[in-house]
Amino acid sequence: MSEPNNSKWDSGEAVPAADLIELQSGGVVSRTIVKKKAGTVTVFAFDADEGLSEHTTPFEALLMSLVGDADITISGIPHRVGKGDMIRLPANEPHAVKAVSPFTMLLIMIRE
Repeated sequence: MSEPNNSKWDSGEAVPAADLIELQSGGVVSRTIVKKKAGTVTVFAFDADEGLSEHTTPFEALLMSLVGDADITISGIPHRVGKGDMIRLPANEPHAVKAVSPFTMLLIMIRE
């Protein structure tokens, strides 16, 4: 994967969301692309078998899969997502992410 094209994004041009972050072998990386009082938009990239452990937040969130597949667990119920799929993460419900393959997602968190 090439370097994220920050100049195009910063100038307001359209860019593929997955190009805003670069996958790192054996890791999880994130990049917040919008941060406002009302919420955040963050791109995450996970290598295969990497993830985020179960946690809760007091805010609603929408997860959209951009590249690859992942298992998303919400309140103990597993859900498989693939490219183009979206899933709602309800506020105050425990959830976790586990990449099945190299996986990139967009997370929109609504604070208000």
